[in-house]
Amino acid sequence: MNKEVAIFWFRRDLRLDDNAGLYHALKSGVPVLPIFIFDENILEKLQNTSDRRVDFIFQVLQDLKIQLQDLGSDLLILHGKPEAVWADLLSNYQVKSVFCNHDYEKYALERDFEIKEICKVKNIDFRSFKDQCIFEKQEVLSATGTPYTVFSPFMRKWKEKLNDFYTKPYPTESYFGNFCKFSLEKKWALSDIGFKKTDINYEKPKLSKSILINYKENRDFPAIVGTSHLSIHFRFGTISIRKCVKYAQQFSDTWLNELIWRDFYMNILSNFPQINEGKAFKKQYDKIPWRNNETEFKAWCEGKTGYWLVDAGMRELNQTGFMHNRVRMVVASFLCKHLLIDWRWGEAYFAEKLNDFDFSANNGGWQWASSSGCDAVPYFRIFNPESQTSKFDKELKYIKKWVPEFLSFNYPKPIVDHKFARERALKVYKEALNEVE
Repeated sequence: MNKEVAIFWFRRDLRLDDNAGLYHALKSGVPVLPIFIFDENILEKLQNTSDRRVDFIFQVLQDLKIQLQDLGSDLLILHGKPEAVWADLLSNYQVKSVFCNHDYEKYALERDFEIKEICKVKNIDFRSFKDQCIFEKQEVLSATGTPYTVFSPFMRKWKEKLNDFYTKPYPTESYFGNFCKFSLEKKWALSDIGFKKTDINYEKPKLSKSILINYKENRDFPAIVGTSHLSIHFRFGTISIRKCVKYAQQFSDTWLNELIWRDFYMNILSNFPQINEGKAFKKQYDKIPWRNNETEFKAWCEGKTGYWLVDAGMRELNQTGFMHNRVRMVVASFLCKHLLIDWRWGEAYFAEKLNDFDFSANNGGWQWASSSGCDAVPYFRIFNPESQTSKFDKELKYIKKWVPEFLSFNYPKPIVDHKFARERALKVYKEALNEVE
């Protein structure tokens, strides 16, 4: 390929349709070479070579390759440290410009800075675009020009600002003829990057009108399919956020609010860098003397706490990589407040296990549950797993599925008494926070 090319770098935007950076690349007037890099810096940190997320990405890439091959093009898949991969790319191709979409996490920002500098040395434009959220960074600010730290006013301002411009799709398909014409003989296997096949199965994301119409009534009940199950698709960009917001506007304001929470946590990440450093959003909460009992943490991880709903959630997570959002709140609250184990331990465990792991949402959820985050649940609100079961799994269908032995002699006794744990948490939190004040 001796011609001048523009490179589009797929990352958290694994789709051809309504893709901001890809649209601008295809309109640039130069044939577009699409690439994906399996980043060794990320892969080396994964605990398990049977990681469902890597398998999911691999399956999506195979689908993207087929779509591109149907257009007479292909997807160049690479593997290595990004700096080395890009140095090699820029030596082998006559690159005019590089296009991608913004990523907001600490490592991604550092990586993109490095690649931008490499491009600058060779007088190559590096252009990045907003794609994975509706409003980013400082697009939604308070009347005083500061970032919101409370969800409700952020949500109101977000909705007030929203118009058709922000949900208008990027018509990439009009420019599909501008992909480079080439084909690759190399066929990748997961083993080529040191990973194994898992039980995850990529299916193209679908929006369900029936689920959204009943979303408000059904979303808190883990035994039924009452949620969109699109979180993994948001994480890897296999569905457009603009498309989903337009759909939510039609069928479910409650689901729209959930999408706004996603933007809210991304905005928090961009505007409050201490989040990236593993610190509590509310600094005083870093003074809490966590018990951090490793035996109890192991029981929580394995779903052996003696609390049915907590154990069901953890077993679902361990076996499938998914956990219902209502249950996520219950298990997180239990770890932080019943067991007084540092929320960062739970955050790290979820980061390892969740198919849809997204740093900003995961961190936001854990800080919410531990009361240390922005607009978090107050420290004196402590979920009672038993009353949560009565409200949201009254017939025990979810519990029977994941903890079939819950009534047997083999099932463990509760790891801690709820009343005792609640009083202990209130005392520890209050003393720590009063001490800071």
